[in-house]
Amino acid sequence: MKKDLLCTLGPASLNEGVIGRLADLGATLFRINLSHTALDDVASTVKFIQSVTDVPVCLDTEGAQIRTGTLADGSVTLKENHIVRICRKRVPGDATQLNFNPRNIIDAIEIGDFISIDFASVLVQVIGFEGEDSGDCAVARVLHGGIVGSNKAVTVEREIALPALSKKDRGAIAAGRELGLRYFALSFANRGDDVALIRELAGRDAQIISKIETLDGLRNLQQIADLSDALLIDRGDLSRQVPIERIPALQKSIIKTARARGRKIYVATNLLESMVVEPTPTRAEVNDIYNTLADGADGLVLAAETAIGKYPVLCAAMVVKVAQNFESGTADLLPSQFVEPVSLLPAPHGGALVERMATPEERAEANGLRRLTVRDSDLLDCEQIAQGTFSPLTGFMDRETLDSVLAENRLPSGAVWTMPMILQMPDDAVRGVSIGDWVVLSNDAGTSRALLKVSEIYRIDTRAVARQWFGTDSVDHPGAAQMMTAGETVLAGDISLLDALPSPFRHYLLSPHQTRFLFAHKNWSRVVGFHTRNVAHRVHQFIQVEALERAHADGLFISPVIGPKKPNDFLPEPIMRSYQLLLEFGRYETGRVILGGFSTWPRYCGPREAVFTALCRKNMGCSHFIIGRDHAGVGDFYGPDENRRIFDAVGDIGIEPMFFDAIGFDKATQSYVPEGHGGAAPQSISGTMARETLIAGDRLPDWFMDEVVQDMLHDEIAAGRQVLYK
Repeated sequence: MKKDLLCTLGPASLNEGVIGRLADLGATLFRINLSHTALDDVASTVKFIQSVTDVPVCLDTEGAQIRTGTLADGSVTLKENHIVRICRKRVPGDATQLNFNPRNIIDAIEIGDFISIDFASVLVQVIGFEGEDSGDCAVARVLHGGIVGSNKAVTVEREIALPALSKKDRGAIAAGRELGLRYFALSFANRGDDVALIRELAGRDAQIISKIETLDGLRNLQQIADLSDALLIDRGDLSRQVPIERIPALQKSIIKTARARGRKIYVATNLLESMVVEPTPTRAEVNDIYNTLADGADGLVLAAETAIGKYPVLCAAMVVKVAQNFESGTADLLPSQFVEPVSLLPAPHGGALVERMATPEERAEANGLRRLTVRDSDLLDCEQIAQGTFSPLTGFMDRETLDSVLAENRLPSGAVWTMPMILQMPDDAVRGVSIGDWVVLSNDAGTSRALLKVSEIYRIDTRAVARQWFGTDSVDHPGAAQMMTAGETVLAGDISLLDALPSPFRHYLLSPHQTRFLFAHKNWSRVVGFHTRNVAHRVHQFIQVEALERAHADGLFISPVIGPKKPNDFLPEPIMRSYQLLLEFGRYETGRVILGGFSTWPRYCGPREAVFTALCRKNMGCSHFIIGRDHAGVGDFYGPDENRRIFDAVGDIGIEPMFFDAIGFDKATQSYVPEGHGGAAPQSISGTMARETLIAGDRLPDWFMDEVVQDMLHDEIAAGRQVLYK
């Protein structure tokens, strides 16, 4: 986000998770409102924020303002035509008597003064004074009744001189300087001298943001702007002295003045007020944000939305989306592009999702083309290439690309890519095929599934490729064995998909376009992806929930592999049913999990496949990806640290891997813990153990596998239905 985003931190957001999310969304300053922060808490609050983020902290002073004191019940209702006393001495605060802060403000009040309380919710008029020498209490009658809260703004409808900084402000500024703070916001900046005062206290190198929220501030706007580093329009406090209907025009005028003087200008108050309690904004609020940016504002300030609201992250995300839409412009957008939501999800690998669906013209020409019968696994690759899961690939790799991937884990363009994507054929099957030909790829039944424009035909030494690809040429490795028997001739070229293979799991198969649409619809911007080829067991559930919490993510996308696998791997149906049952029985938090199937086939190549499956989930819109110790491996072919090493080697790929060591169950503590960490060795849990126990007709402990999953698997086995590949 190019525009600045200032987020106020408070009870709803002063935790590591929310601060991290706000920082990731592009927050440029974290604001501490001294009106709602005790002086004794300033240092500890600043230190905590600095411990979890590098985003600078800004202290926002109380400034020259009057506020209600503490009320016994938090708020009171003042009824019209009743009398209320404003006391110098501290009182509990109720419907008959209350305090203003500073309490000596009573000395400046005069009979006849109109006083607005809590943004004009209540209006009272001073009619007299009581107490010793008639100076203990101001007596006021309520002219407009309503609810008054603690520490709410008070406006005397007459100019009253107040100090620019309170004693608390001065103490907080001193504490902030000791902690290295450079950003300070001056509330109720009335004149240039106010700015000079805070700069003297904050230091010559301080960045001073002067808040324009009074008539005096407007009168002295140019002087204040010249002495400040930035201005901030607080539309809320400003509306205490300026009729609200004049605020929009005034906002434009202040922005124009600030920009003419080369000062940054921010706008605050009620940007997303409805989202304090609701997960979505009103149309008017979104329009206001857009038009405020169009007015020339350099940044926006979220106050209650992130300090006390229920949805601080969603609020920041909405501002960022509107800002991105504003910055991208609309002049060149096609009508169809207006229906696409602005996405905060990771960009697809390579920048855009590949689409390789056959055109009507290509379909018409397919009937006259030569047919090549290929494996179903090759057709699954065509399907995933066509819908963008393998972006930026547009087809099967040529020799240069294969060599680059095997040697460098990168495409020739420099983009990280670890998985060879090649179409191997027996020599006799491609005899007569030439470079430049279009051929139809079909399955064993002769059904046309994809078109291939042949760009290169080359031969490979399958054993040599196997050693580079899988780290072995052993026939005991299922991936290497399959590759070494698939043919030494390779066809390269772009593909166009005619029709996907039929699948009983079509309702689970979500293309990257669909997952991104679904995540955006749910307002998810941080999504954890999970890949598996086993039925659900307790360790899966544990690390999924742990990853959600560790990443402070909005949701979890579980997408098991449902393509063909090696013998004794679980079939797709029991895998998908196991997770569907967990969802139906409420084993996951409502609204935070989506189940989809990944229609591909495992290569069992460990580290390479770990990166590859992460990139696929990045294309689907995931920001984080779970990597278990034996992720995508087989047997003892890959060591426990190889996944971490390959991610370290390839560097940032745009999706964050979340590594988990082998997890077991500690019976003593009744908890799931990393194996080999303290105490007695925990009980191991694995898909292999689950298969062996279930096939033997035995029951697993509840800590190993949820009973609803076990019941389903035992029922399937008892009924003679197959649950494993043969």
